[in-house]
Amino acid sequence: MKALITGASSGIGKDMAYYLADLGYDLILVARSKDKLQEMQKDIKTNVKVIVADLSNESKLKELYILCKNEDIDILINNAGFGACGNFTELDLNTELEMINTNIKAVHILTKLFLKDMKKKDKGYILNVASLAAFQPGPLMATYYSTKAYVLRLTTSIYEELRRDKSKVVVSCLCPGPVETNFNEVADVNFSIKGMNSKYVSKYAIDQMFKGKLIIIPGIKMKLSQFFVRFLSTKKQAKIVYKIQRKKIKSRREK
Repeated sequence: MKALITGASSGIGKDMAYYLADLGYDLILVARSKDKLQEMQKDIKTNVKVIVADLSNESKLKELYILCKNEDIDILINNAGFGACGNFTELDLNTELEMINTNIKAVHILTKLFLKDMKKKDKGYILNVASLAAFQPGPLMATYYSTKAYVLRLTTSIYEELRRDKSKVVVSCLCPGPVETNFNEVADVNFSIKGMNSKYVSKYAIDQMFKGKLIIIPGIKMKLSQFFVRFLSTKKQAKIVYKIQRKKIKSRREK
């Protein structure tokens, strides 16, 4: 049994790696940080292959697939991604394009390439990591929210195609709320509510994936918030999210 995890050097990706190793899976871990990946390689008891790659680079994505296509991957976890906070007209365009490439293009390309192989074998799991942000407009984090909406819609669309094909391949989308990872540091924000434990989110997500769950939302509070937000207009949602994001930015700057 073998799993490929992107964004594996920290946060959810790292905790998923350790949990899958505990379940007996060999691992292919992909991230930019060679040192962190090698530390994990020494620590994990199952067989671990480390691949250092910048997944915002399309050629690196195709190289990654070529390196792994004969590895008989049972699980693909598209976890790599990052965010940035600020007014849409003020955020650096190059940063946003890198975000789109990492959060969307990498997920799209790797899902397509590995799914083709999984369909031929009629087995396998793909877990794409999105966010609760995928369900809402995201003023002050417009690009990030939009990328996660893409991941959610891509995954749910593929799910229906596989269902109609009577395929045994499982696709799932993880949509967590705030999680205790280094996301805050990268996005330069502070969450207004306490983040969930990354190990809990990782274990819950993988367990639900194995059960064939399509949309995975860890935590009862997050499930309830997503349920009630459906009753608000899009404009109202945007107003609420704007106020929340503005508080995050203010809190960050005051630290």
